[in-house]
Amino acid sequence: MAAYAIGSLTLLNADWVPEYSAHMPALAQKHGGKPLAKGAPVIIEGTPAVPETQIIIEFPSMEHAHAWYNDPAHAPLKKLRQGGAEFSMVLVNGL
Repeated sequence: MAAYAIGSLTLLNADWVPEYSAHMPALAQKHGGKPLAKGAPVIIEGTPAVPETQIIIEFPSMEHAHAWYNDPAHAPLKKLRQGGAEFSMVLVNGL
């Protein structure tokens, strides 16, 4: 069953973005990840706290998503992201 990594990001600075962007797509693809959406969310109901950017990556399974997140090559990218953005992520099983 597919799994979806849904990230919410608000930039604090953009210094880290070029290096991160140069490596993250290949790392996600290594684990079967396929980007589905990236952009500024639009509120259509309620008053949620809205990040600047939402990201959705589809993985073949929860196991693939966890393998991507825990891959040793992800550690330096997480550090870059954490140093330059407010970020949170959840994993959701597909239907």
